[in-house]
Amino acid sequence: QVQLVESGGGLVQFGGSLRLSCAASGFTLDSYAVGWFRQVPGKEREGVSCISSNSGSTYYADSVKGRFTVSRDNAKDTVYLQMNSLKPEDTAVYYCATAIGPLCYSDYEDEPMYDYWGQGTQVTVSS
Repeated sequence: QVQLVESGGGLVQFGGSLRLSCAASGFTLDSYAVGWFRQVPGKEREGVSCISSNSGSTYYADSVKGRFTVSRDNAKDTVYLQMNSLKPEDTAVYYCATAIGPLCYSDYEDEPMYDYWGQGTQVTVSS
């Protein structure tokens, strides 16, 4: 069964850090780019970051540049999102998704580019 599972969310204070993980099962992740998205209730889901299959290219939303870092370990079929200097506005449910190919592009936020999605993990940043 193809599955993506996010983990690592939780409650953290303003300025704190969290590392999210996105683990694949039922398939190998190394041929696919992976995107991270987040959603706040009542708002549209927004793209946060994307990493290509070989880690050769990454993209970040302007709101997280310099604070978030995406990485991957293909041997573990896992992608990570290191989130530092967290702000209350980062509070959201975070999702990972596999792209339909190995590359990220500047329009990485375009959801039709992705096929498999995880169930999401809640990140809450207190002020």
